[in-house]
Amino acid sequence: MRNLEKKVAIVTGGNSGIGYATAAELAERGASVIVTGRDQETLTKAEEELNVTGIVADQSDLKSIDNLVSEVSAKFGKIDIVFLNAGIASFAPLESASEGHYDSIMDINVKGVYFTLQKLLPILNDGGSVIFNTSINASVGMQNSGVYAASKAALLSLNRVFATELAPRNIRINAISPGPIETPIFGKLGLEKEEIDGFGAALSDKILLKRFGKPSEIAKTVAFLASDDASFITGTEIVVDGGLIVNTVV
Repeated sequence: MRNLEKKVAIVTGGNSGIGYATAAELAERGASVIVTGRDQETLTKAEEELNVTGIVADQSDLKSIDNLVSEVSAKFGKIDIVFLNAGIASFAPLESASEGHYDSIMDINVKGVYFTLQKLLPILNDGGSVIFNTSINASVGMQNSGVYAASKAALLSLNRVFATELAPRNIRINAISPGPIETPIFGKLGLEKEEIDGFGAALSDKILLKRFGKPSEIAKTVAFLASDDASFITGTEIVVDGGLIVNTVV
């Protein structure tokens, strides 16, 4: 299905995990895809494997975002699809969370996303589609996730506000809230392998479909929201979690 031909898409954090899978899906559907990330090596790998354009960008640095927009404008002119996927996850309890922990998450997950979209608006075509990558953590109350959960809840609020603000331009704004997905992020949480395996087994037991999701399953949801198949959908959140948050029985 090549329903995104002649479209230009940008995927922030598109050099790994969900972003990488989404870049692959959008390219397969005919879009010209730009992926961003902070690591040149993984961006080059994505370029070679997916036939996309990689641009080094640090979402926590507004000057870096300005440079990204300038480069995208010079190379592609206008864009049609924005998947705001880049973000970080780290966890700490309220009693011991540091200011650095708070600032690092909020700078990338909220401030960075906010200004990335703001600065992309002049080159985003009317009728375009913007998708936020949020998380079920915004609503499930998982312990030690206070700052991360707040950052994703902020994106859900921005999702509704921006859908209203950009409706006159016929730009659709939507959010995807993934549940547990098989991505490298679980290896970056500072946990031992046994802890990750134990956490995964306990979590999988709560998921109605009894497994973690695949990045490709999130990618297909993004591709749907980016396409004309979702032309009457804006300001909403799609939860893709295998039924985790509806399984409240302990």
